[in-house]
Amino acid sequence: MYRECSQLEKAISILEDYVKTYYSEADIGTLTLLIDFLIENNSHVLALHQIEYAAKSVCQSDDELPLHLKAKAVICHAYLGNIEFVENFLMDVESVGTEHCADMITEIGDSLREHQYFDAALKFYLKLEHTAGEDNGNLHLKIAQCYASKMERGHAISFFYKAFLLISLEGKEDEAIGVLSPPKDLEQISNLDSQAKSWWLNGKIRLQLGKIYHAKDMLKDFVDAIFSCIKETLTIEILNQKVKSKKKLTKSMLVERAKLLDEKQTANVFQGFKPITTASDLVKASRAKKSLQKKAVIREEKKATALATGMDWQSEISEDETPRKSPQQPPLPEFLKNEEHYQLIIDLCRALASLRQYSDALEVILLTLRLTNSTISDKQKEELRALEIAYNTMDPKYGYGFARNIVRQHPHSMAAWNCYYKVVSRFGSRFKKHPKFLHHMRTQKDCVPPMIMLGHQFTMLSQHQSASREYLEAYKLQPENPLINLCVGTALINLALGHRLRNKHQCIAQGLAFLYNYLRICNDSQDAMYNIARAYQHVGLVTLAVSYYEKVLTTQEKDHPIPRLPYEENFLASDNYHPGFCSLHREAAYNLHLIYKKSGAVDLARQILKQYCNP
Repeated sequence: MYRECSQLEKAISILEDYVKTYYSEADIGTLTLLIDFLIENNSHVLALHQIEYAAKSVCQSDDELPLHLKAKAVICHAYLGNIEFVENFLMDVESVGTEHCADMITEIGDSLREHQYFDAALKFYLKLEHTAGEDNGNLHLKIAQCYASKMERGHAISFFYKAFLLISLEGKEDEAIGVLSPPKDLEQISNLDSQAKSWWLNGKIRLQLGKIYHAKDMLKDFVDAIFSCIKETLTIEILNQKVKSKKKLTKSMLVERAKLLDEKQTANVFQGFKPITTASDLVKASRAKKSLQKKAVIREEKKATALATGMDWQSEISEDETPRKSPQQPPLPEFLKNEEHYQLIIDLCRALASLRQYSDALEVILLTLRLTNSTISDKQKEELRALEIAYNTMDPKYGYGFARNIVRQHPHSMAAWNCYYKVVSRFGSRFKKHPKFLHHMRTQKDCVPPMIMLGHQFTMLSQHQSASREYLEAYKLQPENPLINLCVGTALINLALGHRLRNKHQCIAQGLAFLYNYLRICNDSQDAMYNIARAYQHVGLVTLAVSYYEKVLTTQEKDHPIPRLPYEENFLASDNYHPGFCSLHREAAYNLHLIYKKSGAVDLARQILKQYCNP
């Protein structure tokens, strides 16, 4: 009870009095408890005296001293600097078997590690590596810490990684983070070299630490853990591809090939002829000869330049003979050959986007797509390109090419064209590549989206006849599309109001026919009636316009969410709209008041504004 109340000296005093007073009744358990308290109180000399007393009075001989008391003696001697007792105890352990004294071995190892006897501590820990069972994770952690303190970085990383795997499987995520995170007290490793100081930056360790952070939704820590590691891996893999693919022939190899053109076959009856060989070998020989001649010209020019400037010229040195660079070892070898790692890249890009680090996310995507030896499928590449378009909407010059590629792959997909137009709209009206691309896609006779977009382009240029032609081509393919019917109707009405058209009334009638078809498809919706009223007002049929504006004012429209592309749900802030933002009451009332005002009904116009257009 005294010990639990942190009154350790009082507890020791009670036990010492008991041993002195009732020495004949004191058993080994009482003495062990007293020794434990003395060691805990850092009274190691007194603890050794009690161990000697136990050997004489209770056990009657040093040889018969229980093994656990010998372990206590080793701990005391280690604290006092007498490390030679450790070897003797290890011999006793080997005779008994580590499985019977695992706790004692761990206790001694912890004590030795605490007093910075790392070599001795490792001898004890390593004996338990295959017998520790479920506690293997903590044991590997202790071994790794000893190796790290000994500046043996390679062994430290190996055991840190083993410790993490076991600890994480036991559900100890917080403890695993502590295992893999950098040391808090960096002053203890100030004497290490640059590589040993950064053992915690090992690729495998950073990868596992990142997975833990991602599982705990710690996005900032997740990005900090693996972004630089993955980026470096992808960069090195791309460079390695270039090294492997670049086959630079040395000068000696070129000479051997060129000899084929000048070789004479003295043992052949056909003297003076070129050797009989394959056409491909002759082509290679010809190329080699031309390459040697070109190199000779360059070498002579360098020699003349060097002599003119007074520099030494070493003609025997050839830059062709320099060895090629060998491939580098990335932090995460063969990273993209694992399907799980591909998903990790997707998670990293989304985390970067959530932190508004769009340029970093784009860099990772571009590096991933450039790798040709990965196992990324076409579907996965398309997903990466879709993410790239999403992040590139803020800077369209990078996203246009990929948006265009997706449209080429899916020319009939409205979602693909929406992504494309999202990027193009940020360039403004003077983007020359856009019309050219539309005309190229327009060659596909069954592709509706470029027809509609070309019609929009002509409409913005007030070329309503060309716009009508494009819209009508789209109408042939999709006659029940409400947008196409609306576009055809408005284009024909705008065309009828021009000066060159002769059959204006027929054109207006045709335009209104398409608008009424649009009204039918939309089931007499509010916006369809508003567009018909606006068309009547535009051509001067105000009486009909008033009737449809009044229908708009008596129709209630439910609010609908603003359409967005799939990726925008994650990266765009939600918009705050007032109730009724989908209703066209204000627009219809404003146009209706203009008609009333022009006709002289000022009071009626004022009443409409007051009723519908007040803030």
